[in-house]
Amino acid sequence: MTSSAISPTILLVPGYWLGAWAWEEVLQHLTAAGLHALPLTLPGLDDADPVRLTRTLDDQAAAIEKAAQDAGGPVVVVAHSGANAPVSLVLDRRPGLISRVVWIDSGPAAPGVAFAPDFPKDAEALPLPAFESLGHQASLEGLDAEQLERFRSRAVSEPGPIVRRPVDLTNDARFKVPTTFVCCSMASAQVKELAAGGHPMFAEVAHLKTVTYVDLPTGHWPMWSRPADLAGVLVSEVASA
Repeated sequence: MTSSAISPTILLVPGYWLGAWAWEEVLQHLTAAGLHALPLTLPGLDDADPVRLTRTLDDQAAAIEKAAQDAGGPVVVVAHSGANAPVSLVLDRRPGLISRVVWIDSGPAAPGVAFAPDFPKDAEALPLPAFESLGHQASLEGLDAEQLERFRSRAVSEPGPIVRRPVDLTNDARFKVPTTFVCCSMASAQVKELAAGGHPMFAEVAHLKTVTYVDLPTGHWPMWSRPADLAGVLVSEVASA
């Protein structure tokens, strides 16, 4: 068993439409392994927040930063999917606060990029799309009907200010934070190839100084399709941190 007194705190940051609840199964495995993990619900994704639709990427980054500071020791940030924008902001602003970042079927955001820059200004939020449409954007492999129903019933629409906002990054020290890519719907060989070829979505990858790749073949939501295996990867990465 790993001692939580000397191990990093693991901050589990979910992607679009998700809250801390998305990590429930992974959290059980991490706790059983003796690790201290804290799943987050980012500002804007708390359905009980009466002003959640006004929350911004800066609010989300501030929440992650506060959680890392409150940990009182080394922190590993695990970022899934669309969590890459606020996590990239934290890495840019406080790179020394994070001992390792683990991207789950995701990667660092590039400067000036927004999730949906043309999202209508009069639209308050982006709801979870129909699964037929979502499946063309991100793999649903490994999710059964019950898991999809839970996803649908618990998903929270993403605030417009968050999906429209470009990410402002200026600090090259973010590239020095040790980085792990957990590659699920896209194999690590393809990620490396796209990064080497200068693909815009992977522009930041080529600048990273210390990188580890782990293949975990499944769909875009491995916390549900392969929770035990994902937790095992995180246990290994925490040991290296």
